[in-house]
Amino acid sequence: MKPAPFEYHAPTDLGEAVRLLAALGEHGRLLAGGQSLMPMLNLRLARPEAIVDLNRITALAYHRLDDETLVIGALCRQREIERDQEVLARCAAIADAIPLIGHIGIRNRGTVVGSLAHADPSAEWPVLAVLLDATLEVEGVAGRRSIAAQDFFKGLFATDLRPGELVVEARFPLPPAGAGSAFIEVARRHGDFALGAAAAVVELAADGSVTAARLALGGFDSVPVRATPDPAAAAADVHPVDDVHAPAGYRRKLAETLARRALHLAEQRARKAGR
Repeated sequence: MKPAPFEYHAPTDLGEAVRLLAALGEHGRLLAGGQSLMPMLNLRLARPEAIVDLNRITALAYHRLDDETLVIGALCRQREIERDQEVLARCAAIADAIPLIGHIGIRNRGTVVGSLAHADPSAEWPVLAVLLDATLEVEGVAGRRSIAAQDFFKGLFATDLRPGELVVEARFPLPPAGAGSAFIEVARRHGDFALGAAAAVVELAADGSVTAARLALGGFDSVPVRATPDPAAAAADVHPVDDVHAPAGYRRKLAETLARRALHLAEQRARKAGR
């Protein structure tokens, strides 16, 4: 298949990209990694009148650790995070999740921010964003604003982005020193979209008691969900539906099982870190 005809724009700075998007309105689509957009174009599931290619805006191609926060620009490839051993050592949930994202070829081109903006509830980065209380920096002609991850995802492939806006940066506060984290998912085959995923952070007191726990679930609802950090209660926080991959009852049971495993693994890692 080939995409339907479209205009192609390749701005070289962020201001030009924002102005183009504002002029195009709903008729334009952004291209960064293209791992979701290109298949949709080729299958003609998406037929935008224009494509705005961000890949010449090199100022957006970065990631860094800013104290306790992982800061990721709009053109940072997922493979760059996967190769950063300092980041992986600081957050085991990220280290767990990245190898589960498609295959290396996809991670070589796909961007972290692009995955967030695509808002697939089965994708790994949206679950991590909700778990870690990430903030998305969004820019449009009216200026810049910050959106908390839990407010950013509005529905299946739907976000709080307004026409003409783009996500320029994502900020992930990392778990505090001594905390444990984990990410677990189930898919039919490695690289397939997950039937369900769970991610957790657990913090311990000096006496070994759990002082705080966070849990996020993905693939069970139209958005990634920040769930009650108790497996049985977490299963009640999501609203799966029957589809061609699995019935709702199976997914609800899977949510409970993955929540239990993620919380347990995160707690084990916290106890190991505290030794």
